[in-house]
Amino acid sequence: MCNHCVIENVKRNMLSRRSLFKGAAFAGAAAMVATSTPREVLAQPTSKVVDLTHAYDSTFLTFDGNPGIEYEWAVEFAQNGYQLHKLTIFEHTGTHIDAPFHFSADGTSVDQIEPEKLVAPLVIVDITDRAREEANTAVEAADIEAWISANGEIPAGAIVALRSGWAKKVKEASFRNDEAGNFAFPGFGKSATDLLLTLDVVAIGVDTLSLDPGNSADFAVHNSWLPAGRYGIEALANLEELPVKGATIVVGAPKHRGGTGGPARVLALV
Repeated sequence: MCNHCVIENVKRNMLSRRSLFKGAAFAGAAAMVATSTPREVLAQPTSKVVDLTHAYDSTFLTFDGNPGIEYEWAVEFAQNGYQLHKLTIFEHTGTHIDAPFHFSADGTSVDQIEPEKLVAPLVIVDITDRAREEANTAVEAADIEAWISANGEIPAGAIVALRSGWAKKVKEASFRNDEAGNFAFPGFGKSATDLLLTLDVVAIGVDTLSLDPGNSADFAVHNSWLPAGRYGIEALANLEELPVKGATIVVGAPKHRGGTGGPARVLALV
C-alpha cells in the first residue's frame, strides 16, 4: 500500500473514533442533565463583585475601645529577603463573624459553620432614612414584612442584612458613640429576628458595630439569634452598592478551631 493511502486510512480511522467519543460524551452529558436534580440559582450571572469588607488596622473602632489588631515584625525583608508579621487579633473586630459559640456555652464554633451557609442569597433591608433621624433605630418585624410585601418571599438559606448608611462613618467617632459618649448605632430588633427564626435564614448582617442597636441594655438579639444556631456578620461595608435582592453573598469565614468568631473577607456577587 502506498504511503499516501496509509496516511488517508489513518485519518479516516481517527475521524471515526473522534466522532464516536463525541457522541459518547454528548450522550453522557444528556444523561446527567436528565437525571440531575435542579437547584435554585442564587443570583443572576455575575457582572460585578462588591467587597463588603473594611480594611482595618489598630485604629479601627471596636466595641470595647481596645485595638482589635496589632502588628509586630517577625521577619524583616532587609535582613532575610522576605517578610512577615506576627499579629495579635481579637476575634470580634473589623468586618467579622459572630458564631453561635459567641453567646452560648456549647454552640457552633466558627470553624463548624457549614460551608453551604457561607454562600447565600443576600436580602437587604434599608433603614437609611430612619437612621439619619435616630441613631439607635432598629429593624423590626414590620420592616421584614414590608420587604416581603414589596419583593416576595425571602429566599431559602438567605442572609438578611440591614443597610443604615453607617459604614460611611467608619473613620469617625460617631460610628460608635454619640456626642455624649454613649453607644449609638442601628441594629436589629428582637421582633425582627424572632420572625426570621421562623424562616430559613442562616445569618443576619449589619453595617454597624453590633447586631443589637447601640442603646441595647440586654443584647436581646445576640442572646436569642446566636444560641438558636444562626450566625451574624458585623461591620459590613459597601451595602449601598447592592440591590435589595438578587445578589449572592460569599462569607470568607475564618476556620480556627473552637473560635467564637473572627475577621472575615465578605464579598457580594451581582
